[in-house]
Amino acid sequence: MLLKKGEKVKVIVGKDKGKNGEIIEIDRVRNLAKVKEVNMQKKHKKATKENKGGIITKEGFIHMSNLKKNIDTKAKAKK
Repeated sequence: MLLKKGEKVKVIVGKDKGKNGEIIEIDRVRNLAKVKEVNMQKKHKKATKENKGGIITKEGFIHMSNLKKNIDTKAKAKK
């Protein structure tokens, strides 16, 4: 199964099991993908002259074997 950037997927294993999202980044070498609003991680940023510091939450990578293509069941039922 080859997943592409922009595809809708569903998480089938892990702490975010059952969540749906869109792929925003892929690392083909390590077989990882970033999914929007899934596997959120907190990072502490130090303040600099240009940027304000604080705690930033952003998506982390998740292994592609833990993802499944999301097939729209409503569109399937209409056919």
